[in-house]
Amino acid sequence: MAREQKIRIVDELKETITGCSAAVLTDYQGLSASELTILRRKLRELNIEYRVVKNTLARFAAEKANKDFLVSSFEGPIAIAFGYGDVAEPARAINDYIKGSDSRLSIKSGLLGDRLLTADEVVRLASLPQREVLIAQVLAGMQAPITGLVNCLASPIRGFMGVLQSRIKQLEEN
Repeated sequence: MAREQKIRIVDELKETITGCSAAVLTDYQGLSASELTILRRKLRELNIEYRVVKNTLARFAAEKANKDFLVSSFEGPIAIAFGYGDVAEPARAINDYIKGSDSRLSIKSGLLGDRLLTADEVVRLASLPQREVLIAQVLAGMQAPITGLVNCLASPIRGFMGVLQSRIKQLEEN
């Protein structure tokens, strides 16, 4: 590979590393070309870029992106899934692919902002509910005390109304 081409690849990879919301580093050893194509197609549908990278070029790109903690992760055959939306989406997609197939694909580590994730942390990230569900759960948690207060304040009025209804019914029967 020509030096200019290597520099271009390092610059592209640096931009991808800095521009992604999350990334999952995988060991793709043992995957056939057709399995890799199927995986790429599934990830592309979710707006996730899956790139096989040369370790030396990836190390240079990580250093240029000021993500030196990533350098130690680039050993052996590495492919990276870059996500640009929901931070859990790349982890969820890779984890679902591993569970749904008899693939030898394995998660090595992950990148979330300026933090290196272990393989276990990536799996836990994959198990998080989707963003919309998390927002709904937070709003429900915020709404619960208010609903409890309204019920508590309305309880004496409801009791008084029940007594009045019973008395009206009793008077109508007589």
